[in-house]
Amino acid sequence: MNALAPYAAFFMRLAVGGVFLSRGLDRIQGGIPHLSFGTIWVLFVIAIETVGAVSVLLGILTRFWATAMAVFMAVTILASKLPNHANFELEALLLAGAVTLMALGDGPLSIGIRFKKAS
Repeated sequence: MNALAPYAAFFMRLAVGGVFLSRGLDRIQGGIPHLSFGTIWVLFVIAIETVGAVSVLLGILTRFWATAMAVFMAVTILASKLPNHANFELEALLLAGAVTLMALGDGPLSIGIRFKKAS
């Protein structure tokens, strides 16, 4: 095994978390619609794209937030992109990155590693 392999999660966290955070901040700048079922969905998405992205960037609860991101990207692809024959390359890459983070976890370069019990 390559000596640098354990640090792969760090770079994946930077890439996936950075893109999700950028998308979440753009969504916040767009404004929050009036209270409805759609608003609750938008707030859920904003939470994944901002709170989840910051948590992933820092390596806190990475597997939990990566799972939420993967589900969100799968739903986005299936419900929005494929029916409209739209490009879904970015969403597919984010889905792959999120699934990778689900497998890798926080990694050694994370804040979350400080909260784990020593085995």
